[in-house]
Amino acid sequence: MMQVTAKISGTIDAHHHLWKYSTVEYGWIDESMAELRRDFLAENLKRELAAASVDGTVVVQARQSDEETRWLLSLARETQPILGVVGWAEIAADDFAKRIEQLVQEPWLVGLRHVVQAEPDGFLDGEAFNRGIRALQDSELVYDILIYERQLEEATSFVDRHPKQAFVLDHIAKPKIAAGELEPWRGRIIELARRPNVCCKVSGMVTEANPKRWTAAELRPYLDTVVEAFGPKRLMVGTDWPVCLIETSYKGWWSLLREYFADFSADERASIFGACAMKTYGLKMD
Repeated sequence: MMQVTAKISGTIDAHHHLWKYSTVEYGWIDESMAELRRDFLAENLKRELAAASVDGTVVVQARQSDEETRWLLSLARETQPILGVVGWAEIAADDFAKRIEQLVQEPWLVGLRHVVQAEPDGFLDGEAFNRGIRALQDSELVYDILIYERQLEEATSFVDRHPKQAFVLDHIAKPKIAAGELEPWRGRIIELARRPNVCCKVSGMVTEANPKRWTAAELRPYLDTVVEAFGPKRLMVGTDWPVCLIETSYKGWWSLLREYFADFSADERASIFGACAMKTYGLKMD
């Protein structure tokens, strides 16, 4: 669990990426994402944080490799605004319980994630993966759930098997915003939110909306739903930078959310924009 302190306080970007781009390692970045086919490193991140008045971050894996996780941890040690790393490990491996013993020695590691959205239906029901999550429970590391909306029922059953494990749902489960479909996503995410050990990241929405034509009004029903479902105490904000750049600037996403949440109480905004992430991931600040 995170034990590092930093001389910052306030707004937390709970979800962004960093990478040294290569076509082999980032094959998922297709022609529609051509602007992402370059390096996005700590110095780029720092400029974005300063422009958007963001104080600290959680960097999240974008490749399923131990190598990338080690690299992100090394960046966190050297980059003060990075307060935590959600990395990757082979959770379904036979020796995962022993691997956890090593992972928890990393002070910047706050969670793990598997790209379940790319897996076939039923992946979260697998015995080996669930065995790994049981081993994760005693580590105090969070597990980030990355799924599409069609996988929400499967994810709810998965969470029910692990009531003592802390979970964070990424990108509000990627609803079909471009199609304007609220159901069945709305009912399913409200059902998942009834589990008190699940928080939700308000992130990754613009890339599910109408390409280059989306509006804030288009996003509002989905924002309204996660507020209803999770409440301010279990919501945290992330940018999904640099992926968000396909549809908006880093500062632009923060401006949209600050406007949406402007009428919430000061305590509610403090939770959504920082305190929920700090508590959930165990981030430490001065």
